[in-house]
Amino acid sequence: MKTEKSKILIRKGTLRDALMRATARALGTGALLPIPTEYEFVEDGGVRFFVRSLTSLARKDEEKKKQKQEGRPVNPFLPFDKDLFVADISEAHVAVLNKYNVVEHHLLVVTREFEDQETLLTIRDFEALWACLQEYNSLGFYNGGEAAGASQRHKHLQVVPLPLAPEGPAVPLEPLFGGAQFKGKMGTLPGLPFLHVFARLGAACPIPAAAEKTFALYRDMLRHVGIKGPAGDGPGKQSGPYCLLVTREWMLLVPRSVEFFEGISINSLGYAGALLVRDLQQMETLKMRGPMEALRNVALPLRK
Repeated sequence: MKTEKSKILIRKGTLRDALMRATARALGTGALLPIPTEYEFVEDGGVRFFVRSLTSLARKDEEKKKQKQEGRPVNPFLPFDKDLFVADISEAHVAVLNKYNVVEHHLLVVTREFEDQETLLTIRDFEALWACLQEYNSLGFYNGGEAAGASQRHKHLQVVPLPLAPEGPAVPLEPLFGGAQFKGKMGTLPGLPFLHVFARLGAACPIPAAAEKTFALYRDMLRHVGIKGPAGDGPGKQSGPYCLLVTREWMLLVPRSVEFFEGISINSLGYAGALLVRDLQQMETLKMRGPMEALRNVALPLRK
């Protein structure tokens, strides 16, 4: 069954202002609960990884305990908290703030109706993503399943502003891009010691064309790394977990094996070169073993 396209509702040039207004409002009402962090840079494999360390998870842990005691629904997106609302993106998607954000102005692009996070992305998902990416310099990403770092089952893409770190390249992994090797459209980054596929995008184009182009490329990338999807264009469950990163210039897809490395949860941002640890012990583990080794351990091995 073919997935129909959806009408874009967000007016061009308005998302950034809507995001700023929503952030100010949500901070004022207490709906938005940023998690404070400290950070360090850890160099490994030609990449200067940006590693944040949480200083406290007390508010998030307290809220989870309260929800459990009150028997509130597990799905935070159906319905979503209106105090976290940013904008109507399309007929199929709405944008809300990440309640417990580590990255400032972290946007969640959520399906209006329930779809499982292990359902493959559709043309509608890419339309909504591009409606956001074309508004300001940002990184879109998708944690395809629990083993890829997804913490909620309701399908949601995520968008964070660039640069990711206060210094260095916009995306810490970028120093590896210059060595990219291609066979047709499908590329690899020799510095990455695990299965992945990299693609460069061409000139900017309107949202419908950008969505069609990257949706087709996404499906090719999945097949390239052995992740099976539905025979047609409609939604279907993925055959394996993966991380997907998308900017205006490139896409990177990494199949996953497990979520954790030595207790450290790794999601798609890890494959951009930005990691998050819970405490000093995890930071020391990451320094000792190396961030690239951590990424390798939660991905799949390179094909021989």
